[in-house]
Amino acid sequence: MANPETAKVEVEEEEEEEEKHVYSVWALPPDDVAARLKKLMESLRSEFGGPHFEPHITVVGAISLTPDDALRRFRSACEGVKAYAASVDRIATGSFFYQCVLLLVHPTAEVVETSAHCNGHFGYKTSTPYMPHLSLLYGDLTEEEKKKAEEKANILDETIRSLSFQVTRLALYKTDTEDKTLKSWEKIVECNLTSS
Repeated sequence: MANPETAKVEVEEEEEEEEKHVYSVWALPPDDVAARLKKLMESLRSEFGGPHFEPHITVVGAISLTPDDALRRFRSACEGVKAYAASVDRIATGSFFYQCVLLLVHPTAEVVETSAHCNGHFGYKTSTPYMPHLSLLYGDLTEEEKKKAEEKANILDETIRSLSFQVTRLALYKTDTEDKTLKSWEKIVECNLTSS
């Protein structure tokens, strides 16, 4: 007869394997663009506070999956995506923490289709239309503070509104949206997209 103590341990281990985490898929800008954005983001953070995060365009929003499932879905999604162009439309402010001050990205067919393709692989459904953007600052600021931050961003980098770049990498990130310090956020894996 199996020892009840060891049987219990096995069950606990099995449950741990099935533990889910929150994941997102990000389109990453090239290193030179990322360096420029980080400099701008750092200046805004030094004045307005907020957590540190990598510059990115969210392709698939927060979704709860097991680690293995998230990896499998990410790899299969990447197979069907080619490198694509992204260009900034304007600086804007949003209405919640994760969209405090942001760069709106032109929702071109390539940008929107990449998100739709990846969402399909992840089984991610949302009731709101996709709004591609690149956040510069996370925070719970007043409308007045947001406007100040938006103006400061325009001053610090006057040509940021005409920024265009190739997205050649997608990354799977663990993004617990309850953790507003972002300390638990981490890159799991990235894939290089083939050029079209």
